[in-house]
Amino acid sequence: MRPRPTLAISALIASWALSSCGDATNGTSVDTGPRTVTAQVIRAVDGDTILARVDGETEYVRYIGIDTPETVKPDTPVQCFGPQASTFNHHAVEGHDVRLVFDRERRDAYGRLLAYVYLGRDMVNADLVRKGLARTLPFPPNTSHEPLFDRLARRAAVRGRGLWSKC
Repeated sequence: MRPRPTLAISALIASWALSSCGDATNGTSVDTGPRTVTAQVIRAVDGDTILARVDGETEYVRYIGIDTPETVKPDTPVQCFGPQASTFNHHAVEGHDVRLVFDRERRDAYGRLLAYVYLGRDMVNADLVRKGLARTLPFPPNTSHEPLFDRLARRAAVRGRGLWSKC
């Protein structure tokens, strides 16, 4: 008669199998690459997405933790303060080298890189929220700066900045 595996061995095997399946939050795998890379911004697509040259590849980069009003989404009208958010992003990053800092997951379901985008010492994601050009959009597990974004959004709303003044 063959001996049955112990409970500890069974648990170890189950743990290994589950860890290779990715993150349970949305089915994408947790990234193990470098946490920071430098990228050259080719163009700002809208207020929260850029097209950038990253490690020799052209990549769409979606800003983590925020959402700006739509300006280019198919079958969606231009939203209140969308043009202002897009213009800010164009002026802030287009043609510049930026630092992309990744959180737990590197890509979204659409294949875009997910990053906190820094121009020098300034985080562009935070600047958009601070100016009232973006709302917070926490999307676990990429929530490292959620408390900062929440604080900045509350201040922008209280002060009637950007979309908080008219939308």
